[in-house]
Order: sequence, then C-alpha cells, then structure tokens
Amino acid sequence: MSEEFVELPIDGFLDLHAFRPEDAASVVDEYLRACLEKGIYEVRIIHGKGKGVLRRTVHALLQKHPLVANFTLDSGPSTWGATIVRLKRQ
Repeated sequence: MSEEFVELPIDGFLDLHAFRPEDAASVVDEYLRACLEKGIYEVRIIHGKGKGVLRRTVHALLQKHPLVANFTLDSGPSTWGATIVRLKRQ
C-alpha cells in the first residue's frame, strides 16, 4: 500500500478532516514546524466536535510540543470543534 502525500497551504489554518485519525499527531507536528518557518505564530486547528477523540489526541501533542507557547479551544462560532495554538517566537 503506497502512502499518499497531501500538500497543504501553510496559512495558519489546518483542517484535520482530510486525514486519518492515526495520522493527526504527525500532521499537526509537521504543520506547526512549517508555520514557524513561515513566521506564522498563531494556528487554528479544526479537529471537529464528535466524541472528542481527535481533540484529545491534538491536545495531548500540544501539551508537550516544544514549539507551542499555549493553546485554547476556539471561542468563535466553531467553539470546541477547533483549537487556537500560539507558537513560541524563536
């Protein structure tokens, strides 16, 4: 089985609906690194509401990620279906 590569625009907005749940942590990690390289320090990650499994996976990664200054659930219209991440300035 071959791996598919998805090219994402690096614009500070990551929708995880296009990825398999088991790939979420590595996708988020790579995306955060790419954002930092482009000078983007605030990232919005859409993980959806559902049962909260994907949200918990994303938050577990963010809690220990060396590039993350802080994160919070989006207070906008998506409420707990998205997370806002602030990256550390290098």
